[in-house]
Amino acid sequence: MTLVPNAAEATDADGLATRITPSVPPPKVRVDPTKEGVKAKATTKKKTRLTSSRKHKPSKKVAVPPPPPAIRPAAARLRHVKELRLNIGMCGRLQPDGTVPGPTRCQPEWATPAVEPTAGPTAPVVQQPRPQDVSWEQVLGESKDVVFPGLHVKVQPAGRTLVNLDTIVYTEDSKVSTTTVTLLGFPVVVEATPMSYTWSFGDGATLTTTSPGKPYPAKEITHKYMKRGGVRVSVTTNYAARFNVAGTGWQYIDGTVPITGPATPLLIREAVPILVDPPR
Repeated sequence: MTLVPNAAEATDADGLATRITPSVPPPKVRVDPTKEGVKAKATTKKKTRLTSSRKHKPSKKVAVPPPPPAIRPAAARLRHVKELRLNIGMCGRLQPDGTVPGPTRCQPEWATPAVEPTAGPTAPVVQQPRPQDVSWEQVLGESKDVVFPGLHVKVQPAGRTLVNLDTIVYTEDSKVSTTTVTLLGFPVVVEATPMSYTWSFGDGATLTTTSPGKPYPAKEITHKYMKRGGVRVSVTTNYAARFNVAGTGWQYIDGTVPITGPATPLLIREAVPILVDPPR
């Protein structure tokens, strides 16, 4: 077997030897020992016109289409560009809350959290009073001494009386009372009408009538004292009441309003019969 040298020597016109490097690389040789000796075998196939003219059938491969590129929204692309621009040299990495550590100019406009306006102290809402807000307790407290007078008792005989004698009691102040007061800025008309009278005679006895009584000689309301002493006579007037707030209509009060007047002192005497001679 003939080995082809890697280079050939040639002699030029001056007689100098020149090394010529072939343009085709030498084939690779493998040496295998045999019984007869050493056998050399080329491992690189030489490309000839016969081999180059053969058509190689390409192997069948299934073409897998590449995944579509991820499309970022315009805001995301802009955010990415701003982030890259702002993080050059002086800014840190983007934090989970959207901020970037560093100077003020490192904070991107898009990452600035929106600050909601805090509600400042507001003035308390003042609710305007209404006519229905006026209560009966307010009306009574404002007009009790005016429209609900305590009646004074008159006694006959005046100042002193006798045991077992009909003593007359009555009052002259009984009448319908009307007045106007102002509550919560509204005019309130209050009216009180005497409905009944409870007489207290001072000895433990009481009497309720619908009449205020009359003076002598009517003897409409009388009382007999059974023992002598001093007592105080008084009358409690039971008023029916109603009120009208700013002309919205009358409101009537359940029950009556009892008002006790001042007491009248009374001295009770006992008469003793004396036998005397009649004049002649």
